Amino acid sequence: MMFDYSGLKFDERGLIPAIVQDEDTGKVLTLAYMNRESLEITMREGLTCFYSRSRSALWRKGESSGNVQRVVSIHTDCDCDALLINVRPAGPACHTGQESCFYKDIHQTGEVGAFSLGALYSTLCDRKLAPKEGSYTSYLFEKGEDKILKKVGEETSEVIIAAKNHDNTELRCELADLAYHLLVLMVERGLTPQEVRAELAGRHVTDKTAKGEEAK
Repeated sequence: MMFDYSGLKFDERGLIPAIVQDEDTGKVLTLAYMNRESLEITMREGLTCFYSRSRSALWRKGESSGNVQRVVSIHTDCDCDALLINVRPAGPACHTGQESCFYKDIHQTGEVGAFSLGALYSTLCDRKLAPKEGSYTSYLFEKGEDKILKKVGEETSEVIIAAKNHDNTELRCELADLAYHLLVLMVERGLTPQEVRAELAGRHVTDKTAKGEEAK
């Protein structure tokens, strides 16, 4: 398969920067570089492949760790000298084990960032790895799985009660509590939102798919 690179502007070394972003959370995962060959491999195989400037060689993300990044889309900026690659990662992007390579804070203004379930999951992971005194999340991880399961059961019951009371304000709050505790359970058991999403996607049947099955 041939690809047209005529519009892209590679630098004097034949490289172009590629920003990798989580499709589901919008979180920037890493900044890497590609040459024509690695970009072609990425588009052909549907998994990110980069060019290592330090080793002067191609490297496929997750080749040894298993933390591959499945490509959803590739965009270029207005000047055609940078790429934005949206992916669904199978694990951490950073070699340190962090979800994103951009995890070191050097400045914060105090502004509250946009909320996402992915960001909340990442915060919960941080609380498990680095417990914080006075944190309810850290308390749950300290008490362990039985305590977490107990809370999931309690919150499930409260969701049912709120629904039976036909109180949507209460139901909204209880659903949020349940969602939080379910995420805590996922972190405790080492499951990621991406795995749950993949499970749901595997069960999803479109009208077109259903008609195809009936035709068979």
